This record gives sequence, C-alpha cells and structure tokens, in this order.
Amino acid sequence: MNTGQISVGLDIGTTKIVVIVGRKNEFQKVEVLGTGKSKSLGVHRGVVNNITQTIQSIQQAVEQARTSAGASIGEVVVGIAGQHIRSIQHSDYITRPNAEEVINEDDLQRLIMQVHKLVMLPGEEIIHVLPQEYKVDGQSEIKEPIGMYGGRLEANFHVVVGQGPSIRNIGRCIKSAGLEMSNITLEPLASANAVLSQEEKEAGVALIDIGGGTTDLAIFKDGIIRHTAVIPFGGNVITEDIKEGCSIIEKQAELLKVKFGSAWPGENRETEIVSIPGLRGRDPKEISLKTLSKIINARVVEIIEQVFLEIKNYGHNEQKKKLIAGIVLTGGGSQLKHLKQLVEYITGMDTRIGYPSEHLAGDSSEEVSSPMYATAVGLLMDAIENQQPLETVEIPLEDEEESASEAAAVSQKTQMARQSSFERWVEKFKTFLDNA
Repeated sequence: MNTGQISVGLDIGTTKIVVIVGRKNEFQKVEVLGTGKSKSLGVHRGVVNNITQTIQSIQQAVEQARTSAGASIGEVVVGIAGQHIRSIQHSDYITRPNAEEVINEDDLQRLIMQVHKLVMLPGEEIIHVLPQEYKVDGQSEIKEPIGMYGGRLEANFHVVVGQGPSIRNIGRCIKSAGLEMSNITLEPLASANAVLSQEEKEAGVALIDIGGGTTDLAIFKDGIIRHTAVIPFGGNVITEDIKEGCSIIEKQAELLKVKFGSAWPGENRETEIVSIPGLRGRDPKEISLKTLSKIINARVVEIIEQVFLEIKNYGHNEQKKKLIAGIVLTGGGSQLKHLKQLVEYITGMDTRIGYPSEHLAGDSSEEVSSPMYATAVGLLMDAIENQQPLETVEIPLEDEEESASEAAAVSQKTQMARQSSFERWVEKFKTFLDNA
C-alpha cells in the first residue's frame, strides 16, 4: 500500500468522533480505506469541555481507523464548529506600487494579510478569510484578477471568526492524542464540499447540517460562499425534550426518536402506542406516537425557524440573492422521518437530503455514504486536496548541480508565494502548541 498518499479527516462532533482514512483512486474518486468511530464524551455543542475525555475518544476512533485501514495515521485535517463561530462580511483594498505590472499571487496574499490585521473582539481569532469578488480600479465582479493590470486591488471577503481558546483546545487534544494537525476547516464548508454539486453552488443553495449539538448553515451563490452560521441546537435537544416529556431515560429517548420519531404530527393516529420496558422491575410505560411526534415537531420547528432567519438575514428575498437550488439537508439529524416535508412547508423552498456518495468510489460502504458522515468525508476530501504530491528526487550530475539548485530555489520561491495566509496561521498555531 502506498502509505505516502493516504489522507485522514477527523470530525470531532458532539455525539461522535469519526476518523476516515482514504486516498484518490485512478478515477479521481475518494477511496475509503478505513473508518473509526467512538462516542464523543468531552464535547458540548461543538466545543471541547473535557480535554481528557476528548483525547481518549479521539485515540479510540484513531485506533479503530488504523486497524481497519492497516496503515499508520500521522497528520489529520480537523473540523471546527461550535456556538462561538461567527462570520462577517468585510471589504478591503491595497494600492499597488506599479500599475504597469500585472497582478500576481503576491498581491492577493498582501490583500489577504491585510484582512488578517482586522481588530477582533477580545479572545477571537480569524479562522478563514474567503475572497468573494475582486475589483480592479473600480471594475467590479472580477472572479480571478491574476494577470490583469491595475493600481488599486479591492475585494469583498467572507471572514470566519472563532474563540481562540476553543481553537487551541482542539489543537491540544489532537497533539496529546499523538497526531499532527495539517489543517483546520470550518465544518459547514467541509459538509458542503461533500454533498453539494457545482451547479447547486452556482444557482444558489443553503446547506443545513443538523448534528448532535449544533446545526451548521452554509449559503452559496454564484459558486461563492456567501454566509455561514452555527446554531447551538441539534439532535441532542430533541432527545432531551423526549426524555423530559415522556419521563424516560436518555438511551430510550434516543431509540424512540430514531425508530419511531417523525417531524410531522399528522402522520400518526392516536391509537398508535409503543411500550417501553420499565426500570428495574417497574411496569412498562406506554407512549403514544402522536405525543412523541408533537414533542419532536415543536423542537424541530424552532431549529428550522432559526436557520430560516439566518437565510433571510443573508437576503434570500432579494432577486439577485435568490437561492434557486433551495435547501440541502445533511448530518445525522437529517435522517428524521418527514423532516424534508416540514422544511419545505416552513420555508417554501425545494429541499433534498444530501448524501456524500457522489465523491466516493463505487465500492464504499453504506455507512460512509450516509448523511451522518458528510462532514468527515468533506474533511477527508480537504485533506486529499491539500496533500503535497510525492515527488521523485533525482540526484543531479556534477555539471547539472548548479542549475538544479537554481531550479530548487525558484520552486521554493513559488511555493512560498503560494502558501496562503491561513497556512501561515496554522504554522504559528503549531509553534504555539509546541511551546505550550
């Protein structure tokens, strides 16, 4: 097995931690070599609140993945979400010293570095700086300015911001679990890569990823990310409501939700009743499925309305910002019965369930192709994308040594120019962890 080309995605969720090991096959599809899953014990609403338990859960999932893939796991791309994440729109510009020279990668990096100097609230750090459209000397709606002439380069940016300590806690867990973090990605962006098609991103689409602790939203239009949000409610609050409403334990509430739960109360008749074994010699409990779906419906409506409010804040009602492709639901929570119909009823937008199977090789297991694994598959795709290809190094002959060293210097220069500001931030972050 060519272990050099193996990539790993790590999804630290509120209910589960998933590790997926894979690589690209000859058809440019993602071939999953192994997976590992463990119960997430130290994470609450996407934020690490118990370092020791999180490390143990990560190690457990990594060990499983290592065994099933039969390969060692070193570097991982990790996802970040949680209620501390927010996004802002920001415009910035640079004036170029020589307008007679064409715009190159360095100019774009200078502009992005300028955005990184934005003054944030105390404790906040910039995670992603995503350019949307550029302007060159007042000429707007430019998607790729490289190669153009101009003195003033301007751009609109989508800036994703999170709490520094929360980001560092994730880094600490990964380092303590014996892994290296090669990149950190916003989870809604990873899910979007896994389940959305380019046509949908062009037409305008809202991706809703319903996880255990949070519901993530990512809105695309004209192929560009326009809005992201993390809502601090997910499948766990529905389970909690069932537990309280039916006076049963959490394990039973989760089973009830998965097996008999429906987001549409009109579906069940009053006579449909499910019996739950009582605790330690007590009589069994009888619960009406109508009551169960009413409890689920109340909470699901609340979550969808919060998401819809974010879609309205983006400006979905404006003609230019209309989301023609509607809504795509993914994540474990999207598997709730009749959720698609309820979302269509509340928002009036076309809805479908998003499966990550489009980018996976044909022989992938059914489990990996489920919406529950959308984020993990997206992170694996991100890891494959950012992987440096293995290069064969030829030893130069004596007379070629000079030209080889020159070529190496040029390639190093190009590499440095291309290194994004975000990668520099990851480097700084790694240094911080090493010194901590």
